[in-house]
Amino acid sequence: MSMTDVPPRPVLGTIAVVCRHHGGQDQVILVQRGKEPNAGWWGFPGGHVEMGETALQAAARELLEETGVAARPLEYLTNVDVISRDVSGQVKRQYLLTVVLCEHISGAPVPDDDAEQAEWIAISEIETRGLQLLDQVAEVARLAQARWRELNR
Repeated sequence: MSMTDVPPRPVLGTIAVVCRHHGGQDQVILVQRGKEPNAGWWGFPGGHVEMGETALQAAARELLEETGVAARPLEYLTNVDVISRDVSGQVKRQYLLTVVLCEHISGAPVPDDDAEQAEWIAISEIETRGLQLLDQVAEVARLAQARWRELNR
């Protein structure tokens, strides 16, 4: 079977959710995408898992590449299915994103790689700041916040 005969498959990706408590608020790092797909939209730093690396390793690598922030991956938090379709309903692309909860080690978020902006955002303000959010960003942030609080009791 040639490569052209191989049916398209979902792509494995990962996102890094870095939590911290600062200034009386729980915060996460979000980035505004600078390139397609989803240019202009806000979400968590992340990208493709490369051959030979775990999704935990990929989350830390992508975070560093996109924001300059170093973090230690703690655990898998959940998965997010992303399926985009064209106007006729045909699947254009499909991703399975592993969500990795990370502990901040060093660095302030500075946009790099394919990020247009990168910053700490209060979880309580994610939905009220007028950001164009990718699917499930607020829900994942709240899930990460709850788990982060459990781990830091």
